[in-house]
Amino acid sequence: MKNKSSYENLQQNVRKLKTPEIEVWENQYPDKDYVISIEIPEFTCICPKTGLPDFAVIKIDYSPDKYCVELKSLKMYTIFFRNIGIFHEHLTNVILDDFVKWCKPRWAKIISEFNPRGGIKTVVSREYKRK
Repeated sequence: MKNKSSYENLQQNVRKLKTPEIEVWENQYPDKDYVISIEIPEFTCICPKTGLPDFAVIKIDYSPDKYCVELKSLKMYTIFFRNIGIFHEHLTNVILDDFVKWCKPRWAKIISEFNPRGGIKTVVSREYKRK
């Protein structure tokens, strides 16, 4: 693979990234199946290769169980990434893992739509369904 070494070790510790806690509040309708959709249209992080900013729309759809996400806390969580160098694919996985950890939803889906870079638009999505 050409230029593999130029990307090597850039994200080796991404799974150990210490992200902020996402606060939740108690759902008063845990007996109901419904979906909450959240859109974060001004998300930014850093390209770990170039150091340049990446801009994206992050979409979160989830079906709450006992807890719902507290939106100000989610906003502060997303701001954390402004100075973090992270690949699009890794970012989507980190957000979903953290969201599931704190909110414990029945089901959740994260869609990260990154603005075009070099004429290429990237969309990464991942879904979680409780077993």
